[in-house]
Amino acid sequence: MKKREVDIIMPERHITKPPLHIETADNFIRRFIGLMGRKNMPDDYGLLIYPCNSIHMCFMRFAIDAVYLDKQYTIIKIVENLRPWLGISACWKARAVLEVAAGTAERYKYVVGMKLPVNNKTTYF
Repeated sequence: MKKREVDIIMPERHITKPPLHIETADNFIRRFIGLMGRKNMPDDYGLLIYPCNSIHMCFMRFAIDAVYLDKQYTIIKIVENLRPWLGISACWKARAVLEVAAGTAERYKYVVGMKLPVNNKTTYF
């Protein structure tokens, strides 16, 4: 299976930050595997899990931030520093979860209500 990617483009106030390169997990196998088994996550990388409204940290080796999004890519919840093996998180109103390296949500100044502009060829929502 070929990996699909989209770029999350940062709003103008984040112009000094590079865009995040996002891998999508939009089928059962990709959602099931997610980030399990990976050794780390680059700072400019993320995994967009769709459809999804909850995640776990079993078999994970590193902490992440979970950014819950609605179908318009608006942030509706942020959970920072979910720890490997111990973390679990849910947001029942979410349509997708963007998993990024721990600290990314703060570094990019994500806040609830912010809409993440997306540059992609295919809409996943």
